Amino acid sequence: MAYSGRIEYADERKIRQRNKKMYRVAHWPIWIWVFFLAPGPLTFSLFAHGFNRWNAMWLGVVLLGTGIAGLCAQLPGVEPRPYILRFDEDRPNPMYRKVCYTFAWNALLNFALLNMAGLLGAAITGKWQLKQIYEYGYSPLCALILLLGLMGKLPRVGRSTKGEGIERRYFYGTVWAVTAAQTILLVLWKLMPENRETSAIKLVIFVGVLGLVGSLAGRGILPRTRPILPGELIVE
Repeated sequence: MAYSGRIEYADERKIRQRNKKMYRVAHWPIWIWVFFLAPGPLTFSLFAHGFNRWNAMWLGVVLLGTGIAGLCAQLPGVEPRPYILRFDEDRPNPMYRKVCYTFAWNALLNFALLNMAGLLGAAITGKWQLKQIYEYGYSPLCALILLLGLMGKLPRVGRSTKGEGIERRYFYGTVWAVTAAQTILLVLWKLMPENRETSAIKLVIFVGVLGLVGSLAGRGILPRTRPILPGELIVE
């Protein structure tokens, strides 16, 4: 089916030669969060039982690592000058972008899939086994996502930036959908009791939000989800 949503053209976009300081600083917490989430079982413990010394130690490591990377212009969005000036340019994709976006995909996909599996299991069996799911399922899924990133099979982690105008919409569309669904699920988890019926309700809402927001992103309605195509807009 042909795409019928909103689009942008690369030649219509203003080229930004420098990143403002606030723009660079605002991107740092994004990567702090991405890498802080990397040890999944530890993150599950954070949401289930609260902040502990292991979380604090890992946060310190992440702050130090991302801080050094940011100062060395090795984090997307934190560079003094944007690496991608034209969204249809065929340029080598730097290693730091590949690493950062691979871990970002892990943060988006891994938690969403495991939470969905936990809700489905609870809705069918009436037993909440999310802790076990994270203990045994997170690492293999993380390894698979990292392998796909290493092979350049994920959007924004390929060898070239040629497809950035299209691939960015897949990434940001996933960010919008997963963030909205996970936030609503967290609220429902805190407010609703744990039983088979409520697990089924949470699952339906979770999947519904993913589908709704994903549909909006697919149509280019949400920010940064429009395809950016090469060429000029021709007006007859």
